[in-house]
Amino acid sequence: MMDRRTKISILLMSGCQALMNSTTSIMISSAALASLLLLGDDKSLATLPVTAVVTGTAIATIPASLFMRQVGRKMGFMFGAVIGMTGAAICSYAIWIGHFWAFVFGAILVGMYTAFGNYYRFAAVDIAGEKNRSKAVSYVLAGGVIAGFIGPQIASHSKDLFAPFLYMGSYLAIVLLGFLALLFISFVKIPKMHIPDHEQAQRPLSEIVRQPTFIVAVLSAMIGYGVMSLVMTATPLAMVGCGHQPSDSFNVISWHVVAMFGPSFFTGNLISRFGEYKIILLGALLGVSSVIVSLSGLELANFYIALVLLGLSWNFMFIGGTTLVTTTYKPSETAKVQGLNDFLVFGTVATASLMSGQLQERFGWDVVNYGALPLLAVVILLAFWSLRTHSRRVAAG
Repeated sequence: MMDRRTKISILLMSGCQALMNSTTSIMISSAALASLLLLGDDKSLATLPVTAVVTGTAIATIPASLFMRQVGRKMGFMFGAVIGMTGAAICSYAIWIGHFWAFVFGAILVGMYTAFGNYYRFAAVDIAGEKNRSKAVSYVLAGGVIAGFIGPQIASHSKDLFAPFLYMGSYLAIVLLGFLALLFISFVKIPKMHIPDHEQAQRPLSEIVRQPTFIVAVLSAMIGYGVMSLVMTATPLAMVGCGHQPSDSFNVISWHVVAMFGPSFFTGNLISRFGEYKIILLGALLGVSSVIVSLSGLELANFYIALVLLGLSWNFMFIGGTTLVTTTYKPSETAKVQGLNDFLVFGTVATASLMSGQLQERFGWDVVNYGALPLLAVVILLAFWSLRTHSRRVAAG
């Protein structure tokens, strides 16, 4: 059981997660629209700022982990929030002066903030301890439920605050969210790494990554997040192309985000009861179900059901993989393994987001969904093999 202080810290970390995800939601829902106003006649680069956010996350993931190893997680999270606030301020200024590339640069900095914030879930494990690691991870990620509702709403209601500079208010709102994150973090007590742990002999990464458990954990998170990004990014384009209204796509994405983070309230309990491998397997099967629904029709209900299933798939695969990867390294190896894990995950997300629009534009919605099937099949086979291997070990005593 967690004590009162630990529960408060986990709650504050969940709040930080909600604020960070709200920032990401604002970027995703408004960056392309703001870019249309900053670009000239050629609008082909309108989605570049969204890709810049994901790219900034990928390139800063390992440096963020190593930085926090030196100065501590708390200082690292505060530094990351300042980077995000700076990026949002640059985006606001870019809208004011009408400079597209300055806007892209600001988006990269916001993505770097996300790289720091993605370690909230690992910090939760440090706070709650090994026995409560699955619950701690899921409780922190549950903060994303709030972001699913408030992020796009903030973008919508603040975009006209500084008219005629549309969306300038949305990025100044991100600055305010960063201040709140700094406030929350200041009250969180995160244990520091003990000197004996810090001085433990470290295995080379080549040895760590060859562990079957590590391979399953990382592939689950990579593919779960990558498939989600691949399909979600193409969804608004596919819906509008099928004759649905843009407002319909907004509602579908909102419920998708809720489905991503909503189960986090009980995913940790499910992992504690059934184990990581079964939850990962369930997540991959839900992903396959999402593809089947998507391919069965183009009605509004198909998009709603498919994207909710996709969100559930992401939740089980990502939280299952995150929890499992924490069992594969020593305390002294934390920074480099977590950094590698997130670099691989968000590098995959960046690649998927770049491919999604191209696949949708050139080949259509069906091809986007078919592309997810072989990736999900890999996770299903690995999870099933791991379950059988684990059962044999248990049977052998």
